[in-house]
Amino acid sequence: MTSEKEDLLELALYKNDEYLKPFKSDIDRRYRNFLSKKSEIESSETLESYTRSYEQFGLHVTSENEIVDLALEWIPGAEAVWLRGDFNDWARTEYAFSSESFGKWSIRIPAKEDGSCRIRHNSKIKLTILVRSTGKLIDRISPWAKYVYQEPNSVVYDWHFYNPSSEEKYAAKFDRPEKPKAPRIYEAHVGISSDKKGISSYADFTNNVLPRIAKNGYNVIQLMAIQEHAYYASFGYQVTSFFAPSSRFGTPDELKQLIDCAHGLGIQVLLDIVHSHASSNVLDGLNEFDGTDNCFFHGGSRGHHAQWGSRIFNYDNWEVQRFLLSNCRYWVDEFGFDGFRFDGVTSMLYHHHGIGTGFTGNYSEYFGLQVDEESILYLQLENDFLHQTYPFLTTISEDVSGMPGMCRPVSEGGIGFDFRLGMAVPDMWIKLLKEKKDEDWNIGHICHTLENRRYGEKVIAYAESHDQALVGDKTLAFWMMDAQMYTNMSIFSERTDAVDRGMALHKMIRLLVHALGGEGYLNFIGNEFGHPEWLDFPRKGNAESFQHCRRQFSLVSDELLRYQFLENWDAAMNNFENNISWLSAAPAYTTRKSEGDKVIIFDRANCIFVFNFHSSKSYSDYQFGVRDPGKYFLALDSDEQRFHGHARLAKNQEFFTSPNESDNCAQSLKIYLPSRACMVLQKSSE
Repeated sequence: MTSEKEDLLELALYKNDEYLKPFKSDIDRRYRNFLSKKSEIESSETLESYTRSYEQFGLHVTSENEIVDLALEWIPGAEAVWLRGDFNDWARTEYAFSSESFGKWSIRIPAKEDGSCRIRHNSKIKLTILVRSTGKLIDRISPWAKYVYQEPNSVVYDWHFYNPSSEEKYAAKFDRPEKPKAPRIYEAHVGISSDKKGISSYADFTNNVLPRIAKNGYNVIQLMAIQEHAYYASFGYQVTSFFAPSSRFGTPDELKQLIDCAHGLGIQVLLDIVHSHASSNVLDGLNEFDGTDNCFFHGGSRGHHAQWGSRIFNYDNWEVQRFLLSNCRYWVDEFGFDGFRFDGVTSMLYHHHGIGTGFTGNYSEYFGLQVDEESILYLQLENDFLHQTYPFLTTISEDVSGMPGMCRPVSEGGIGFDFRLGMAVPDMWIKLLKEKKDEDWNIGHICHTLENRRYGEKVIAYAESHDQALVGDKTLAFWMMDAQMYTNMSIFSERTDAVDRGMALHKMIRLLVHALGGEGYLNFIGNEFGHPEWLDFPRKGNAESFQHCRRQFSLVSDELLRYQFLENWDAAMNNFENNISWLSAAPAYTTRKSEGDKVIIFDRANCIFVFNFHSSKSYSDYQFGVRDPGKYFLALDSDEQRFHGHARLAKNQEFFTSPNESDNCAQSLKIYLPSRACMVLQKSSE
């Protein structure tokens, strides 16, 4: 039975959305489960120690006497456990663990006679487990391993003891930047972040990509594929070692340097974290870690993701919750990450994992037996703890279903994320470009898709992310310009209709999404300058080629190519938002959605945004309503020459409202509105 105070907190969610009231019993139950679990953890171990379990589990060294202390491992299916490796010539049963309660095992290994650590830095080690149910001896990597590495010509990853000298450890030089009022996110993958046909490194990214990101006005980086994954082509979504940063990009300390240097530029860094599932690898993953099917995962069919071929965590298990909660805290405490984008949240929320399910928005889809409330409880625990402990932190949910309360505080009965991804928006643009002629674009539908979000729940808007860049699809630029990106992107080549259209729409789509689509904005690495082609990781199907597994920044650096104009626009758009702060302002108010004219006009944050999507018609003295009368000036214009425009408008041109009613507004403006162009009119402070 909840207290009166708890009932009031629960009711806060219903105040935002009265349609949730028929499902009050479900939401109340979820909230009571959260309170009960939180209380249970506090009374047993305290949340502070429970979420710092990465300091107890796994391999550690005490600095005073170089004692190796593999304090704890949870191996419930074990009859006996040993540690072996290079340090003892791989003898199986020399260093035995002691059995503790609740399936835990512990060991201490003293220093050598000269006082040095018995296990050398970067040497190989393994756990050897005698499985109780089968009597077999198996070798495994600790789930808490901090560094795993694939030797040349090896098919699996090995656990390496990471214990560099104090001189080799990276020490942070910069303070963590303040949490931005609204995130402008640069989604990036370290391995593909250069022109070379190979895997780029943390150091490459730090030296060459970070300055670009800062110059282009982004205040947040979202790093993909950081948690170690054995299969590179999985894009990082088949995690094998959850506490180990990917060694294919460099060392853990080089990742720390990357994040610290981003902080020095005033940029926060989010981790694209995968807690929705795990790789089914056995030898270098969590699968069958203790020799059973159900150690970290559900046993049987419930523990297997039919579409992804991966394992599903048992989110109700005490030790699994410890593992995942500690995993988030580890990345914040040890590496300096400023938050997380949680992958595959839709898969977590429902027993059907979203497979074969078309969400219509009917509220009954979000409640009932199809919902996995154990997963919801874990997400509530995670978000509540992280936000209580780290006020600077941001969490983003990748949920396509539209679960109500996803981005409301747990104290209100919500799930606790700060933002959700606006996943319907990029799908809309791809569908339009693939299936519709420009003149058939439905302006009302475009606006509805961009504006359709839950009241009080913030959205990260984006025109395209990594999903749209993968093989089998194309970037928006490639959909619009295709083969002419190979032949007509030189500034000396003719301005063909295809290139002119593609360049114009690329700018318009991005500003429209940026200003109308949400409370945050996201761009995938390279798409800011219209990166051509698709993204395809080396695999058997392409003869292990790196041809399409890279971002060709040389294209935008070449002043003889037109890619520079798109990057100029991207930087101008982001830096202008930084000054105006429309993302953190109230949602836009749309005054004009004209199907015939193909015009969209809305106001937000003391600015008026005007878009003319018509392929050929420009309008003289185009009149539209203005809610806030006064003097305006042209602050941003996609038709400027520096953005590959036709320079049809005078820079810094001024406009004055007149008392002529239009669009249900008492005042109006008249402007020249060029075809396939957009502009921002800023209210003058004079």
